[in-house]
Amino acid sequence: MASGKCLALIAHDQKKDDMAEFARRNRETLAANWKIVATGTTGGRVLDAAPELDVTRLKSGPLGGDQQIGALISTGEVDALIFFVDPLTPMPHDVDVKALMRLAIVYDIPMALNEATADRLIANLHA
Repeated sequence: MASGKCLALIAHDQKKDDMAEFARRNRETLAANWKIVATGTTGGRVLDAAPELDVTRLKSGPLGGDQQIGALISTGEVDALIFFVDPLTPMPHDVDVKALMRLAIVYDIPMALNEATADRLIANLHA
């Protein structure tokens, strides 16, 4: 991946519409300031909502996309993480969520787990 600011996007199934709307609503800021990596289905939904964004789609979460993003965080290629987690649905991938949170903490990158925080993250990191 080329150098530059890179944002990772992941959304649980029940939050994919929210992520697509977030991308659509913030498309100008995202297009002007970020390369995006996303898990497969989330990336597809983001591109449908905002086709002008620079999105690299990785594997879907259950097929290793979360781990691919974790590897990019650990190699310094991801500068921020937005992971819309659905707290009301059982999470068979709870271990993946915890692993990504741990990596974001270890490598000290900004991380948002909901829309309110993601909006503030984008507003403050676009400069």
